[in-house]
Amino acid sequence: MYVDSEVSRLRTVLLHRPSAELARLTPRNNDSLLFDGIPWVSRAQEEHDAFAEALRSRGVEVLYLGDLLAETLTLPEARAELTAGVLAARRLGDSLRATVAGYLADQDPDRLGEILVAGLAHEEIKSTGGGLVYEMMDRHDFVIDPLPNLLFTRDSSVWVRNRVAVTSLTMRARRRETTITHAIYRHHPRFAGAELLFDPSLEHVEGGDVLVLAPEVLAIGVGERTTPAGAERLAQRVIAAGLAHTVLAVPIAQERATMHLDTVCTMVDVDAVVMYPNLADSLQAWTVTGLDGELRVGAPRPFLEAAAEAMGIDRLRVIDTGLDPVTAEREQWDDGNNTLAIAPRLCVAYERNVETNAQLERAGIEVVRISGSELGSGRGGPRCMSCPIQRDPLQ
Repeated sequence: MYVDSEVSRLRTVLLHRPSAELARLTPRNNDSLLFDGIPWVSRAQEEHDAFAEALRSRGVEVLYLGDLLAETLTLPEARAELTAGVLAARRLGDSLRATVAGYLADQDPDRLGEILVAGLAHEEIKSTGGGLVYEMMDRHDFVIDPLPNLLFTRDSSVWVRNRVAVTSLTMRARRRETTITHAIYRHHPRFAGAELLFDPSLEHVEGGDVLVLAPEVLAIGVGERTTPAGAERLAQRVIAAGLAHTVLAVPIAQERATMHLDTVCTMVDVDAVVMYPNLADSLQAWTVTGLDGELRVGAPRPFLEAAAEAMGIDRLRVIDTGLDPVTAEREQWDDGNNTLAIAPRLCVAYERNVETNAQLERAGIEVVRISGSELGSGRGGPRCMSCPIQRDPLQ
C-alpha cells in the first residue's frame, strides 16, 4: 500500500458497488441522506460495473468494500466491534436494542455486511418485544440507517505514502461509514501492519478535500465538510510522521456545488490540474510547514502559485472546466473537475461533460469516458467513487 501522488500509475483501488442501500432512497428521505435525486439502482450498478471494468482493462486491481467487509466480519473481534457501533444508537432504547442485537447475532457475515450497509427497516423485524420505540415507529422507519454515500469511497479514507487516514465525516448521515472502513483497515488480513494516521474520533476531515499533489506535498480543502481544526490536525500528523514537508490549507465555499476541494480541482498530470475557472484566480492557500516539532503557518497566497512552489515546479498548468461561463458552471455541477488519474495524462471522467473532456484532450490528456447519469445523483464523480490504495512511486 503506497500513494505519494494523484497521478502516478494506479495499481489498486477500493470501490463500493452500489446495491440495496440506493433502493432505500425515497423523495421523503433523499435530502437527509444527501442525494439530489432518486437513482435507478440497476442502471447505477451497470454504470459502476463499467467504471470498474474500465479500470481493470488498464491493469488496475479493483477491491470491493462489500467483499472486504464480509471477510472482516468473519473475525469475532471485528464483528463485535461493528455490531456494538450500530447498537450504540441512543434512539433504539433498551427493548429494541435487545431485539436488534438478537437479530444481528443470527446473521452470517455476508448478510450482516449487507445490513450494515443497506440498513434495516422496522417492517423487516417482526418483534413482539421491541418495546415502546418499536411500537411507535412507522413501518418504513429505519432501525439501522442505510449508507447510500458509501459509494464515494474517497471520503472515508486517504492513503498518504504507506499510511492510511481514516477520516472523520461531518454529516450525520455518513458518520457510520468510517466505522466500517476503520474496522476493515484494522482487522482485514489484506491490511495487516498498516499504520493509521487519523481516526474518526478526531476533528472533521473528508477525503474529497485531500489532494496528494506531489511526494510530501498535500492540499486540504477547508469548507462544508473539512474544518480548519481537522486540516490542522492532519497537517500536524503528516508533517510529524515525515510524510509531507508542506500542507496547503485551501478555503472553498461552503456550498453543495463545492462540497470538497476535488469538486473544483483535480490533477491530470504531474504539472496539470483541471479546474473550475471561476476559482482559478481567486483560490487561496495557507502554507503549513513544520519547524522543531511546531507548525508554522504562512500568509495566504494564490493557490496555484503556492502549490507550484511547494511541488518544486515552475507553474501548474490549468485546464478549464468548459469554454464559457454557463458551460463551466453546468459541467462543474456535473463533476467535470472530478477526474480520476490512472497515470500521468490518462484519466477517467464522466462522458456527459463534453466540453471539459474536449479541453482535456486538447491539452494532451487521454480521457476514459464513463456514463454517470445515475451515479452522479449523489454529487460525485470518478475520483469521489475511488480510494487509491496502491500507486507506483512518482519518479
